[in-house]
Amino acid sequence: MGNAHSSDKVDPTILTPKQVQMLKANTNFSEEQIREWHAGFLRDCPNGKLSKDRFVDVYEQFYPGGKAKDFCKYAFATFDRDNNGTIDFTEFMLAIALTQSGDLDERLALAFDMYDYKNTGTIDTAEMAKVISAMYDLIGETDRKGDRDPKHRAEEIIRICDVTGNKKLTKEEFVAGCKNDPVIRRLLVPNA
Repeated sequence: MGNAHSSDKVDPTILTPKQVQMLKANTNFSEEQIREWHAGFLRDCPNGKLSKDRFVDVYEQFYPGGKAKDFCKYAFATFDRDNNGTIDFTEFMLAIALTQSGDLDERLALAFDMYDYKNTGTIDTAEMAKVISAMYDLIGETDRKGDRDPKHRAEEIIRICDVTGNKKLTKEEFVAGCKNDPVIRRLLVPNA
């Protein structure tokens, strides 16, 4: 009697009671809402995994006038917590919860993680300029002259938030800078 499925492999299409409890404890969603989200997730991703290409498709629906690909590269990497190239339902729900209803510090920390795509623990001007440029692409912003130039914006933000003077931002500097400057917060974390 051979077992066709390895016991350490979890079916990504099944929502277990343990997952429901974990999501209830870590989000503001009820069990009913979690189950509704799960049904919708499976309609869009029948195999229980959201691929990078499908992720881009979803963003393109929300931002039809923009170019989502570059922005999605950074966002996808942030949400794919186990770095397996897909987003499972749990990763998806934790990302939704953080972006929709997480407290300000959590949402700013998530934004930092997206900007720190090299995973160095700091954001430099080049990293920030690339993500700002990707955000402009996403929303269809074409005016990038003067104060709107991504590199200029990145330099200004780092100049304002960099307490240590090393021309890089730590997560703490980023969070504090965004909290203390509403203009920077609106630019870097639009829904915060």
